[in-house]
Amino acid sequence: MGEHAVEITRVADTQWHAVEDDRVVGRGYASRRPDGRNFLSIDAWHDAVFDQLADVMLRDLPKPLYAVIDEADRDLTSNWERAGFTTRRREWEYLVPTDPRVTGLGSVLPPSGVSIVAVGEAAEGPLRKLDREIRDEVEATVGWQEMPAEVLTRPNGDTLLDPSKYAVAAQSGKYVGLVRVAPVIRQPRIGLIAVRSDQHRRGIARALLAHVLGSLHRCGIETASAEVNESNGAAMALFEGVGARRASSNLELVLR
Repeated sequence: MGEHAVEITRVADTQWHAVEDDRVVGRGYASRRPDGRNFLSIDAWHDAVFDQLADVMLRDLPKPLYAVIDEADRDLTSNWERAGFTTRRREWEYLVPTDPRVTGLGSVLPPSGVSIVAVGEAAEGPLRKLDREIRDEVEATVGWQEMPAEVLTRPNGDTLLDPSKYAVAAQSGKYVGLVRVAPVIRQPRIGLIAVRSDQHRRGIARALLAHVLGSLHRCGIETASAEVNESNGAAMALFEGVGARRASSNLELVLR
């Protein structure tokens, strides 16, 4: 770093500064996710400053520690690997067409006895009950920590903050499947598709996807986005089967 020493200071519980000659040349942050895990980020002018920030932060914080990075950023990936982090999982971001002529979903209907309740029209009580049932099923298998960060459990145990973002599949007066649509400007995000385990392989997830994509298309939106864990083969097959293409990927790194 030339002739000036870099000083690393913890300026808050979750923030560190690297200062060289009275200039801040790097910042480190820690944030606790709703599931209790600590995620780190570092913004530094030079690799040497990154290394010094990482060294101090790793001494200050209890492990395990996590970071999320764009896989295409090879320099940043190398920095975290140099600090001892390894890849825990990969999440693909898909761009999903909405035009039924492209997706092939124009003629898709829910299975017999199942109806689709549009986004924002689901009854909150039954929706929360389904959310808890699905969460329990996921916890018993891969674990809820494998879900996108936006649907992780909050400190009060809640995973459903805004019922107006959900469409559901209903059968015999009960909700059996849901899809979460975040209304991001220009490119809405499909944050979660889930169906109760006793209703798998009936085409409910495909019918939910057909419904929300068709609705977006009628509103003039050409493309939605979705993030899918690489280990979730069923979800990847669902999106790739309607013409979605991989746009980028994020890596979740861990230091244990």
